[in-house]
Amino acid sequence: MALHKITTINDLPPGSARAVEVAGRRIAVFNANGIFHAIDDECPHEGGPLSEGLVGDGCVTCPWHGAEFDLRTGKVLTPPAVEDVRSYNVVVSGDDVCVEIE
Repeated sequence: MALHKITTINDLPPGSARAVEVAGRRIAVFNANGIFHAIDDECPHEGGPLSEGLVGDGCVTCPWHGAEFDLRTGKVLTPPAVEDVRSYNVVVSGDDVCVEIE
């Protein structure tokens, strides 16, 4: 596993999200009340950008068609999506927010 720095704590304040390119992947990174999560940015239903979705109660809602995904696991919670998205382990080291990529 390789650890990749994706942002800093100050650049991703609580309640915010952003998409980053890491190791050829587009990953959505979320700061949910000081807890960082990372999942694939593309909704498997029709490719909606999950980094632009509404975050609440530990999940993100796709902005295009409303599918919900668990921020911790990437598990799909509601249709129209039927496939999970990949989740990534996030490591905070000092001010750096890093993600592990296999």
